[in-house]
Amino acid sequence: MAELLTQDLSVKADAILLVREANLRLVPGELVALLGPNGAGKTSLLKAALGLEKRSAGLATLDGTDSEKLSPMQRARRVAYLPQQRPLAWPNTVRDVVALGRFAYGAAPGKLSPADAEAVDRAIAQCGLADLGDRNTDTLSGGELARVHCARAFAANAPLLVADEPVAALDPRHQFSTMDIVRQFVDDGGGALVVLHDIALAARYATRMVWMKESRIVADGPPEETLTSERLAEIYGVRSRIDGRTVEIEGTL
Repeated sequence: MAELLTQDLSVKADAILLVREANLRLVPGELVALLGPNGAGKTSLLKAALGLEKRSAGLATLDGTDSEKLSPMQRARRVAYLPQQRPLAWPNTVRDVVALGRFAYGAAPGKLSPADAEAVDRAIAQCGLADLGDRNTDTLSGGELARVHCARAFAANAPLLVADEPVAALDPRHQFSTMDIVRQFVDDGGGALVVLHDIALAARYATRMVWMKESRIVADGPPEETLTSERLAEIYGVRSRIDGRTVEIEGTL
């Protein structure tokens, strides 16, 4: 079974601990929301877990293999990664951008095998982009472009998805549509780890919530257990009302 696992993982930069002894596991069937204020260490945790940033201590494995020892192609077959910054070097068609996700299988631009082309078509349909395949990316809205990046990730057919703020700067409608795509990926047998800042959105979609504060994971569990007014006060310094998975932020403490 596909698995992303960290054990006592720490990340240090210039003698500052960015992540401290983090234990995290992601497997198919889960939609895990990683939450915490800016600077809590969320992005560093993701990168170190994937072997994209050097860890100072602990372990990080993908399917039992040290993630730092995986080649880019090996890593891309195991997990699709959507970083916080997703620049496109130049405008291209939606189909060509999605096809970049086939890098994991050695596909070259403009030279897709039948299997590659089928995977690209499936990812485009999965993300509701069938009518936009021939459009240039510089003509798309922010919400449409977010779906393109999701499709690019899904084209790799990796069993796991790690996404760093995939709905940042999107309006509510496109936040929901993007998270609907992620949830469908999980419902179809994948596993997703998603950094979110919107607590209400996380509560709506997540099967697990992992909370970070000052470089540490301070809680990990289902929303019914970990989503409390006390936790939001502790981590964010806000007053809130929680009713099941409904969250209302009332102000600062």
